[in-house]
Amino acid sequence: MKYISTRGETAPLSFTQTLIAGLAPDGGLYLPEAYPQLGRDEIAGFSGKSYAEVAEAVIAPYLGGEIAPPALRAMIEGAYQGFRHPAVAPLVQLDANLFTLELFHGPTLAFKDLAMQPLARLVDHALKARGQRATIIGATSGDTGAAAIEAFSGLSQVDVFILYPHGRVSDVQRRQMTTVGAANVHAIAIQGSFDDAQAAIKALFANRALREKLNLCGVNSINWARILAQTVYYFTSAAALGAPYRPVSFVTPTGNFGDIFAGFIAKRMGLPIERLVIASNANDILPRALASGTYALGEVQATQSPSMDIQVSSNFERLLFEAYGRDGAAVRAKMAGLAQSRAFDIDAAALAAIRADFDAFSVSEPQTSAEIARLWREARYLADPHTAVGLSAARREAELRGTRTPLVVLGTAHAAKFPDAIEAATGVRPALPPHLAGLYEKPEHFSLLPNDQGEIERFICDAVLRQKVAS
Repeated sequence: MKYISTRGETAPLSFTQTLIAGLAPDGGLYLPEAYPQLGRDEIAGFSGKSYAEVAEAVIAPYLGGEIAPPALRAMIEGAYQGFRHPAVAPLVQLDANLFTLELFHGPTLAFKDLAMQPLARLVDHALKARGQRATIIGATSGDTGAAAIEAFSGLSQVDVFILYPHGRVSDVQRRQMTTVGAANVHAIAIQGSFDDAQAAIKALFANRALREKLNLCGVNSINWARILAQTVYYFTSAAALGAPYRPVSFVTPTGNFGDIFAGFIAKRMGLPIERLVIASNANDILPRALASGTYALGEVQATQSPSMDIQVSSNFERLLFEAYGRDGAAVRAKMAGLAQSRAFDIDAAALAAIRADFDAFSVSEPQTSAEIARLWREARYLADPHTAVGLSAARREAELRGTRTPLVVLGTAHAAKFPDAIEAATGVRPALPPHLAGLYEKPEHFSLLPNDQGEIERFICDAVLRQKVAS
């Protein structure tokens, strides 16, 4: 199994090489040369199996034999031992043929744990096998950073740097990043948006000398292993609802497009997914692109669902690569147009290919609040603002396509991560689970930096040097 860049100018890599590399040297994102196929009988057999068993079956074909099965099994089982629900990702029925897939039972109360926990173990395993140390870097709009810090803190082979937009994440999200206190963890508040933080990460990878000096490893969903791990819960939930003998549709609240692209991969592997529904908040670049055929950046708007306050959806590049028949030159041209003019047009054939799999809806702030209130009133269910965006989009999808196919909305975060929004909509202030009960009393440790690439690079280099001296 080899991995190629969406921009077509990088030599193929093995799985572990791709795992450590994160972003390709040509600026592209890695994808496998081909998608392994899972047969109908194997998918049907997932029903009744543990989450870890399904994860091993889905992930193993992508490793090319680089990790021995017993080692992989131990890493996967360890990754999910800390989850607070025995099913790891349970399904909850909210209405006729409407379900939420609860992905927030991990240590940081967000879906990112389901991928970050195995990713940390895979990276640690690969670095130890090579006798290397790496600098883990990531940008976050809220949940990725907390999940990465939780997963990688204290590991001997890595230094961790997480950039987040100052003042644009919830108090709980921020404190989950700033109160850990591990010597190898650095939370960096950037005076800018998530898109600014993400651009800084991409620029770090583009600086080849610095990339090699620090042995950079990205943990955003630009890292293929993150996407791969997220395909698992599409299989577990669909199998629980009767797949492969019954099709299922998924509604995914998304900003950076990674979580819903994982569903696209699951479909390519043989899972009978009828529709993949993009649910966006007011930052609606993806619904606009599917409606008009023009991918055009706007200004980031702050909302009550901050993890989706994104205009540059990095993983959309992976979908473009597939829609353009894996033509790296075509993707390079589109990305160059985006860099030059903040927009590009999607050719008619590629747009038709995307629309064949995806629908997309934008949900306003009033609609989000109304959905939170409705779920509490009708089902006594507290949905966080991101999940509420997905549920509101699901109702519109049902109006558009009908209700014969089960609609599974990905429940991306615990309501207690956004207590102000929940209380405003329902009058109920959700409490944090016991393992986070003291979060507001812990001291915070973070660095505030300007949105300046030079300042960010100097900070990271100096911190890595200090850590080497200390160790």
